[in-house]
Amino acid sequence: MLSKSYGSAVYGVNATMIALEITVAQGLGFYMVGLADSAVRESQQRVEASLKFAGYKMPRQKIVVNLAPADLRKEGSAYDLPIALGVLESSGQMKPVKNLQDYVMMGELSLDGVLRPIKGVLPIAIEARKKGFRGFILPAENAHEAAIVNQLEVIPVETLTEAVGFLEGTHEIARLEIDTRDLFFSAQNEYDADFAHVQGQENIKRALEIAAAGGHNVIMIGPPGAGKTMLAKRIPGILPPLTLQEALEATKIHSVAGKLGTRASLIARRPFRSPHHSISDAALVGGGSFPQPGEISLAHNGVLFLDELPEFKRSVLEVMRQPLEERKVSISRARMAVEFPANFMLIASMNPCPCGYHNHPDKDCVCGPGVVQKYLNKISGPLLDRIDIHVEVTPVSFDQIASTRKSESSSEIRERVISARDRQINRYKDFPEIYSNAMMSPEMVREVCEVGNVGRVLLKTAMERLGLSARAYDRILKVSRTIADLSGSVEIKAEHLAEAIQYRSLDRESWTG
Repeated sequence: MLSKSYGSAVYGVNATMIALEITVAQGLGFYMVGLADSAVRESQQRVEASLKFAGYKMPRQKIVVNLAPADLRKEGSAYDLPIALGVLESSGQMKPVKNLQDYVMMGELSLDGVLRPIKGVLPIAIEARKKGFRGFILPAENAHEAAIVNQLEVIPVETLTEAVGFLEGTHEIARLEIDTRDLFFSAQNEYDADFAHVQGQENIKRALEIAAAGGHNVIMIGPPGAGKTMLAKRIPGILPPLTLQEALEATKIHSVAGKLGTRASLIARRPFRSPHHSISDAALVGGGSFPQPGEISLAHNGVLFLDELPEFKRSVLEVMRQPLEERKVSISRARMAVEFPANFMLIASMNPCPCGYHNHPDKDCVCGPGVVQKYLNKISGPLLDRIDIHVEVTPVSFDQIASTRKSESSSEIRERVISARDRQINRYKDFPEIYSNAMMSPEMVREVCEVGNVGRVLLKTAMERLGLSARAYDRILKVSRTIADLSGSVEIKAEHLAEAIQYRSLDRESWTG
């Protein structure tokens, strides 16, 4: 007898349906065909043990498992459940099920028949609904993730016996339904870190507000203990709330990477990723023989924070250049090519020199001649060119720390950021790929960021007197456009340009002097 059921394979952040055809015939042996990796082939041992524990038996005959389409590689242990059910049906130990092909079934079996959670549930559920399947039978710990997708029956099962009982009609399992929108909107504004708890650093808060309003990348330069990391962790709280579409994109990536955790649902807050400086190239941008998303994709629609930027390996930083420009990562392998989204806001921090006290107001720098420039040169010009705002962070004085004056909260700053973003969305409504000032091309900068005669004189004077490089020109115009949006101004005024100019610290020839 032939048993046919359906599972799924995930490539990148999208799923493909896989048909599992199983026969039990005369002969001996267990044969699996269809480009299965070692984890899939090892399912024979898990399936046999779980069947015996549940009171069934593994047929001592020739068992053939075909995973179609045969030219697509399958990996992982999530095919255990459909293989076990297929063996039971084709060997006659489970009565023939008319609606078996109406469900997608995935799950890893433990030796006692208990189902373990799997990765990539959300893209599988989305594809199952798209292909017209009635429901999705999966481990109970993944059920909340699948329930994000409406118009699809989500059947959470704890054990192999429960799955058999449900299909035979002897065991009822309630379909899991959750109000995704209610959960999503109720958790949107829940952030642990708030700018209201930060004393002083008003100029840095202003710079980060501008960065959030225009989607600009930022680098903060300052001595140890000045508050760079503390400030960076509060940035997601002032970014505009995720839309449902953005939340779905972020959740899919975390689902594929197995980072959602058990009983997790839709991601409601903007991601904040902070990898250690010892990270490898593949861990940052994604990769592996079977490509998985890296940190920059996990930060999609959120913030990627790189603390102590010069301490990262040069090769690791250089692989970010293309994703920063294209806002996606393309990974090619001999057998496949996948694409992961990577639209993130880069926040970097660094000490000004190896000892950390160059340009410090109270402490002397002990670094030798040329050391500061050598330390800065660890960051390549092309990467620095993709960072719009450079801001120097100075230590907070005792009076500021001890002050009882209440600082502005993240929610108040966020309101201004949302208003500025709304203006940008309206401005770029004819350009679907652009929705913030930071995403403008050089051609668009000339068109959108027009300045008057006074502004041109100011820019020329600043570039000559401060020794600003040519690459700073476009960045200043982009940032000044965002400052104008924050103030509600249609035109870029001289005061907007003047503020933008001060956010180019590393471009000044005198900075390393």
